[in-house]
Amino acid sequence: MSVTEIQADQFEDEVLAAAGPVVVDFYSTECPPCEALFPKYEDVAGRFSSRVKFLKIFRQGNRELALKLGVTSSPTLLFYKGGREVGQRLIAGIKKQAIVTEIQSLLDPADFQKLNVARPVRRENLDLIILGGGPAGLSAALYAAQAKLNTVLVDQSMPGGQVTTTHLIANYPGTGKAIPGYELIHNMQAQVKEAGGRILAAMDISSVTFSSSGGPHRVLLDGELELSAPAAILAMGAEPRLLGVPGEKEFRGRGISYCATCDGKFYQDLELIVIGGGNSAVEESLFLTRFARKITVVHQFDTLQANKTAQEAALAHEAIHFVWDSEPRSFQMDENNRMHVMVENRKTGQSTELIADGVFIFVGLRPNVQGFEQLKQNEQGYVLTNEDMETSLPGVYAIGDVRQKKVRQAITAAADGCVAAVMAEKYIEKQKVY
Repeated sequence: MSVTEIQADQFEDEVLAAAGPVVVDFYSTECPPCEALFPKYEDVAGRFSSRVKFLKIFRQGNRELALKLGVTSSPTLLFYKGGREVGQRLIAGIKKQAIVTEIQSLLDPADFQKLNVARPVRRENLDLIILGGGPAGLSAALYAAQAKLNTVLVDQSMPGGQVTTTHLIANYPGTGKAIPGYELIHNMQAQVKEAGGRILAAMDISSVTFSSSGGPHRVLLDGELELSAPAAILAMGAEPRLLGVPGEKEFRGRGISYCATCDGKFYQDLELIVIGGGNSAVEESLFLTRFARKITVVHQFDTLQANKTAQEAALAHEAIHFVWDSEPRSFQMDENNRMHVMVENRKTGQSTELIADGVFIFVGLRPNVQGFEQLKQNEQGYVLTNEDMETSLPGVYAIGDVRQKKVRQAITAAADGCVAAVMAEKYIEKQKVY
């Protein structure tokens, strides 16, 4: 095997005492980004294992080592040369090309050039390409598969989007009760596959080329597979919005997290700071009380913006405390790996330092539409569509959290997917490309 699993007591011999370069993957269970990384990591290891040692460590089973190294997010890739950590740590949704770039810095140019051999591009003609595997994309894939369209759904991580990191969904019709997000997505995927739909997960989207004349749209995956189809549905969802505060990028994955479901379990009986006051911040704070003994919520206003039920639960919870009218100004980590957050009161200008074992940030989302400037968007970057989910380009549809809409819920995303798939089927029939 190209990747070897080790335990904490092997770390010194296998990593610190290794003569050559070493890559270490700290992974967890019940971690969609970890699952997305596995095939990429294995593929890269198969290419470079003759010069680089590839290891993986189960973070939950080697917690002390992870904390000693400041690894607080899963997955986290660490790169070593001569027994010392070098380069940039990679965390969360890790792209294959990012791994290759870091490996390039570990090897002599000649060795890297010899091993990093470009593979010939494979091409496949389809009826429909769906980018994104959340409720919107999976719903579209289900309807398309049932319509017997030759469809491929592509996701850069594991299908599910934000729903996989939502611990409970209580308002999705037909579930009968509150259901874990990952379970809802699992059921959706099973339906798609049973209908004959194909899902390509953990893929890097190298390029997307839209035709403005109604010709085929093309998507290049991992630089190796080109998909071509007369219709495409964009369902890439949204990602956490960054604060832009000093220290945020430096400590992302090393004390700062954006996913309570992924990382909350690592803060058992510790103290946390949550930034935000909307639905996500409040609901995730309540989830984090399963692990942390104290949670301090920092909110820029003097009242919460979450739904009333969540507000009441949070305000009444003895483990949740609030710092009102305040915003973070900087993040730092001390020698004991504790996070120091400097917050400023927006009304008085007074600064206060808060100290905790970790920070979770929930201040909204931004649509994943980078590189799609061809499509008309609003000022916030959301794609503009009509009621048929059609964008400004023929044969291109946008659904779910990437498009401008008033209500953003799993059920409205799924409805978007239904509409787009039905309209795409009609469009494809008219084109008669194949």
